[in-house]
Amino acid sequence: MNAAVPVITVPAFASARSGVRHFFGTRGHAASFALEVGTPARGVRGAARSFWMLSVKQVHGTEVLVVDRPVGAGDRFDGGWDALVTDQPHIMVAVRTADCVPVLVHDARRRVVAAIHAGWRGTVAGIVPKTLALMRTRFGSEGDDLCVSIGPSAGVCCYEVDAPVLDPIRRSAVVLDAVLRDQRGDRARLDLKALIRQQAVGYGVPAEQITAVNLCTLCHEDLFFSYRREGKVIGTMVSAIGLAPAS
Repeated sequence: MNAAVPVITVPAFASARSGVRHFFGTRGHAASFALEVGTPARGVRGAARSFWMLSVKQVHGTEVLVVDRPVGAGDRFDGGWDALVTDQPHIMVAVRTADCVPVLVHDARRRVVAAIHAGWRGTVAGIVPKTLALMRTRFGSEGDDLCVSIGPSAGVCCYEVDAPVLDPIRRSAVVLDAVLRDQRGDRARLDLKALIRQQAVGYGVPAEQITAVNLCTLCHEDLFFSYRREGKVIGTMVSAIGLAPAS
């Protein structure tokens, strides 16, 4: 791995032929631009010139912003959300991560996309199924029409957690052996990607329509920022998804 890789795409999740553009960013990609939170921007590396990109303030909660109209340079989105959903072409909804999980969702039938910022708090609180349910309520997206891609994040190899994280996970309706490794009392290693996959399947997304980029942000210092490794936020990766105009 090296930082020369600007963005990561997943052909099995979405391609140009599917009418959607997407990417999971790296630290090399993030260094190339400054995406102002809450303000749509054009000309962002990794997106087509005609696309606006929108990133909002993330608060480790479960609130979802629906963008159901065109956006422009004069728009401001000043609230706090951890997921964005849109049915508008030429808009890429984006999330920023540095160990948390970026999750991208595409409904090719209804032409709807979502970007989700899923840290452990938001994941345990249900940010992923809540976003999928909102896609259904607002746009008619059914679980079996959805494709989900889970991006680079802190991996089970490195993500050791303690009681404040373990207790709510153990109280939730998950298969613990699939998401917790090396359990030792009030400590264990957490597979956050596996937990998100469980939630998506539980919602009704077919397992074969869920893909994952199995790279750990802590392991690959040359490729990713990591809050845990660096002890502070020195940068974040940007991941995004957007609809091309219907042909």
